[in-house]
Amino acid sequence: MKIYLDVCCLNRPFDDQKQEKIRLEAEAVALVIRRFRRRGWVWLSSPAVRYEIERTPDFQRRALLIAMVAEASEEVPLSSEVVVHARKLKEEGFHRLDALHLSFGILGKADVFLSTDERLIKKARKSLLQLPFPVVNPVSWFCEVKKR
Repeated sequence: MKIYLDVCCLNRPFDDQKQEKIRLEAEAVALVIRRFRRRGWVWLSSPAVRYEIERTPDFQRRALLIAMVAEASEEVPLSSEVVVHARKLKEEGFHRLDALHLSFGILGKADVFLSTDERLIKKARKSLLQLPFPVVNPVSWFCEVKKR
């Protein structure tokens, strides 16, 4: 199974854990990463992930995120195809970086796209463009996978 994690997901373990929702999402992301480490799933990353991480203002968090993403199984390369898909998604109303992340997921043939960004999840659900994978919260997705 190929999984694309957006940067919202990757940041979750480093966010303030006082809120139950954030704590649950952080634990779900940690469980997914543990599965990657056991080579159970393929972790797709991209230049968009690296770009967004490089913009993280907190040096310590940025260093932890860079180390974490270095463990990704595959990095989908930037190509004209990615740009074409991203433009279509942006025209559909997706934020520029979200459109890029989704495009990398499409070209990387992701089976699922995990995000903690509820706005992105809702937009993907309502999109007229058919995405080839679900865009879902890691908590609900991990619970569903564990049922199988």
